[in-house]
Amino acid sequence: MNIPELKKIQSEKKYHDTSLKDDYSWVDQPDILEVLKNPKKIHPEVKKYIEENNSLTEEYFKDVKDLQKKLFEEIKSKIKLDDTSLKYKDRRYFYWSKTEAKGNYGKRLRQLIDKSNPEEVYFDGDLEKKNSGSEYFGLGSVCVSHSDRLMAYSLDLKGSEYYTIYLRDLSNNKNLPDLIENTSGSITWSLDSKSFYYSKLDKFHRPRQIFKHIVGKSVETDQLIFEEKDETFTCSISLTSDEKYYIISTSDHITTEEYFFDSSSSVIKPKLFRKRQKDIRYSLDSWKEYFYIHTNENARDYKILRCKKDDINNLEEFIPSKKETVIGGLDFLDEYIIRAEKSDAIPKLYVRNIKTNKEEEIKVSNEAIGVPGASLMQKDTNTSKIRISWESMATPGKIFEYDIKTKEKKLVKEVEIPSGHDPDKYIVERIKAKSHDGRMIPISLVKLKNSKQNGKSKVLLYAYGAYKHSVSPSFSASRFCLIDRGIIFAIAHIRGGGDLGEKWHLEGKKKFKKNTFLDYIACSKHLIEQRYTHTGGICFYGGSAGGLTGGAVANMAPELFFAMLLLVPFVDTITTMLNEKLPLTPAEWELWGNPIKSKEYFDYILSYSPYNNLGKKKYPPMLITSSIFDNRVLYSEPVKYIAKLRDVKEDNNEQLLKCKMEAAGHGGMSGRDNAIKELAEEYSFILKNAKI
Repeated sequence: MNIPELKKIQSEKKYHDTSLKDDYSWVDQPDILEVLKNPKKIHPEVKKYIEENNSLTEEYFKDVKDLQKKLFEEIKSKIKLDDTSLKYKDRRYFYWSKTEAKGNYGKRLRQLIDKSNPEEVYFDGDLEKKNSGSEYFGLGSVCVSHSDRLMAYSLDLKGSEYYTIYLRDLSNNKNLPDLIENTSGSITWSLDSKSFYYSKLDKFHRPRQIFKHIVGKSVETDQLIFEEKDETFTCSISLTSDEKYYIISTSDHITTEEYFFDSSSSVIKPKLFRKRQKDIRYSLDSWKEYFYIHTNENARDYKILRCKKDDINNLEEFIPSKKETVIGGLDFLDEYIIRAEKSDAIPKLYVRNIKTNKEEEIKVSNEAIGVPGASLMQKDTNTSKIRISWESMATPGKIFEYDIKTKEKKLVKEVEIPSGHDPDKYIVERIKAKSHDGRMIPISLVKLKNSKQNGKSKVLLYAYGAYKHSVSPSFSASRFCLIDRGIIFAIAHIRGGGDLGEKWHLEGKKKFKKNTFLDYIACSKHLIEQRYTHTGGICFYGGSAGGLTGGAVANMAPELFFAMLLLVPFVDTITTMLNEKLPLTPAEWELWGNPIKSKEYFDYILSYSPYNNLGKKKYPPMLITSSIFDNRVLYSEPVKYIAKLRDVKEDNNEQLLKCKMEAAGHGGMSGRDNAIKELAEEYSFILKNAKI
């Protein structure tokens, strides 16, 4: 194979008396954000390099094309293509969704509760995609007005997350002239259905303004109701559970400030609830005579306070904090409150009787490790019935109708695997690895029950480890394409994520970020020591900030892996954190540190940034993906990374770049079949390198 080469232009910039040399800094073209809107603006030599790499990757996969087709059919056979969700009972209509074998984007349906009219499809994703004329079809929101007569929806037709809002009259299914461009995609209707609220993106792709649009009026006359002045904060708007107030939330990654205004008021004057304090997060909801506040103030893993609506300064504790337990938010019924909490990366559900104030756990399954869920089944909250769900890494999802009063539980829906699935063939385990500082890191894994723990198996070890994001031990039918071929699927619940709460997150961010990588290495070595696998028997799998984890551990312990998949990876960390004009950077300083202002953070980020620490060593085979329309991790990062990796590495392994030139977003191409095709390709890379 002819390995593509990218020209080098020596560049040297000084930060805090340190020289930052970069042969490929020219790839970070000054107008790179314009490429998200117009791909013709990409540097011609970068475009040529990407196309050559895509051809190289295509050539690499030639000998596994049949396997990819087989995997595609196998994954698809595990999905019930014709499927219908449970119906939600609104005020006048039942609402539900549906997928079909011949479609990729699904349908949304409704029917009058009295069934005086037939079912109607009010949004047909496949038809909308066809009418858009676009290869990419990113759906932001589909939001029906409270009158049930109008529908506002938002589309991104490139993958760059610039959403356009459209408006449709459902009585005749015709679009109105109202059209709003460059929004975040979110839509919140007013109660009278005469207007809706949306957030506008600024020139750096940040939602920092909220507007009110009156149906039928020119967009130029839209009323600005809130503007965030701090460029590190972004804002959104929502309606409280009782629909009495709109809440404007403005936040960065660690601090929140919220405003509220009466939902029936014709004059909008948002009122501040609590002034922002650094590191204090809170969210506001309203039910009956109280405001409920979910906050981490003096409660690392949250607690819930409440106050009378006419006395917001007099807060009382409603649900106290618990040691090493994450307290979740609330759902309300007239007589009950449903909530969730999580400890040791295991979630639980609770229900509280409002009159007696007694609380009890809702036990959904006898399995020790899994994911319970709860949702309301109707708009009318004068009921004791809810829906609860359960799934585990071995067991497909089940939904039950549950009566809180009688504790009766009736199965109403079960995820069907058309090609068949027997949970008893597999075993789910929770083990723990000791990290470098003594912290015990949970690992959730699923494997064939009859597999031998003799150190010969291959392990796919997934990880993320950032943004306080938790990775649930949930069910995924497609994984069994690997598990049934003898690969153990495991999740490393590493620090930086939120699996064990706020402290877990704090111990993997800013000046403790390296704990994330060291945790992953500790998990890998524990799996080797316990003979689940062997040195060189692990496949890294992760994307975005998880790709940063992969890039870092590739530099630190490349010998552990037989393959690595770095999907849209955040690998040029220092360059991105030094560019305050990028969409996410200013808000991200609270996670990684600000290397512009601080030499300490500059040195620390530089010490682990995957791109800057590539060295003369042997790296495993890699598949690195990207898209030129991705605004979250710009294509320049993986492009520079693969070029430098090939410059310095001392192995003969094949490290591949696949960068989509056609419309695609941070999550890949749109549509069910495209998602399956991408997954089949990733799995073929794993199996090819596992020699299975």
